[in-house]
Amino acid sequence: VQLQASGGGLVQAGGSLRLSCSASGHTGAMGWFRQAPGKEREFVASIRWSGRNTVYTDSVKGRFTISGDNAKNTVYLQMNSLKLEDTAVYYCAARSGDRARIIISAMSDNRAYDYWGQGTLVTVSS
Repeated sequence: VQLQASGGGLVQAGGSLRLSCSASGHTGAMGWFRQAPGKEREFVASIRWSGRNTVYTDSVKGRFTISGDNAKNTVYLQMNSLKLEDTAVYYCAARSGDRARIIISAMSDNRAYDYWGQGTLVTVSS
């Protein structure tokens, strides 16, 4: 399964961006992680198709919304009220649809995902 992400770019603080990611195969869950310069990769948000459960890291709650179309194996991340600290490379991740359903407590764990996209850069300027 290959993942193709798009939508990154340069935006001013307070602005919005929408990231998209499409998977070439069947997935059970998809999500977004990010890595800022000099920092480790961190979880941002994910969605489990069964039940359409969503999980967010605390720092983006109320600002970011993850959604998607499981029939198309496509996930979106709508990012509003962007802050300087949101600057990072954003990676799309997907869990194989052939695996057992991911439990909600594992949705933020990068080890739960099997496939990763190439990353798309989001830069928030002041």
